[in-house]
Amino acid sequence: MTDKFGRLALHMWTIDTTLLKTALDAARVAGFDAVELRRTDFKRCFDAGMSNAEALDLIRNGGIPVGVLGVEYGWLFATGEENKRLFKVFRESCENAVALNCKMLMSAPGPVQGPIRDAIGYLKQAGDIAAEYGLKLAIEFNSQHPVLNKLAVLTELITGANKPNCGYLIDTYHFARSGAGGRGFESVSAEQIFCFQYSDLSPNPVTGVARPTDRLPPGKGVVKWREILGLLAEKNYTGYLSYEAPNPEQWARSPYDVAREGAELTRKLLKDAVPGHVM
Repeated sequence: MTDKFGRLALHMWTIDTTLLKTALDAARVAGFDAVELRRTDFKRCFDAGMSNAEALDLIRNGGIPVGVLGVEYGWLFATGEENKRLFKVFRESCENAVALNCKMLMSAPGPVQGPIRDAIGYLKQAGDIAAEYGLKLAIEFNSQHPVLNKLAVLTELITGANKPNCGYLIDTYHFARSGAGGRGFESVSAEQIFCFQYSDLSPNPVTGVARPTDRLPPGKGVVKWREILGLLAEKNYTGYLSYEAPNPEQWARSPYDVAREGAELTRKLLKDAVPGHVM
């Protein structure tokens, strides 16, 4: 498919309780252009007794491309043996991305914290490893993380690493919760926006949770979709729009219904925000 604005990917966390084979099919049937996989999806395959090669075969046979591959989180701040382990897994994820013809990695900060100056050094290392495989690496902030929790800190991290293959992941949920919703990423240059994840935010979001699962389908909360999608279109963003809306209420439903609803709601918002947009 020719790269164009509005390509949709289904993030597997949105239908987290679904077996991977079924999740891939649900994304395909709903009309998504790709999926976003996590390291967790591979771990679950391993726990089920599959080898890495068998997991790759299952994904390839899913009938839908992998647009983004998430690495195991924590490497930005972990030290010692845990840092070594995470960078070993990071390299394995690079190899899997190449095997799946996926050009984009992503990572969030994870549960570990530390000084940004150390994270800058680790991001340089990760960028160099990803570059060996011809991959880009998108980093997101988590509005609930003790350190990497807003755009200014993410900018400090990415600017400090100064790696051309390391860029921003814009997540509507975390941007809105950090107070930078709407056109809050206007200062980020177009070429540095590598990934976009989206879900809606409740007027009364859950607190005290590091990885909140109260995310809503697009248009069901307080996110300013016209401003956000309009700005993305202005910046000529052609990466995937990855639907990431983990919520136990979603997980209790049919994954096919969840995927179909997400795709339909997103396309309506795109038409509203970008007049003349062709799907």
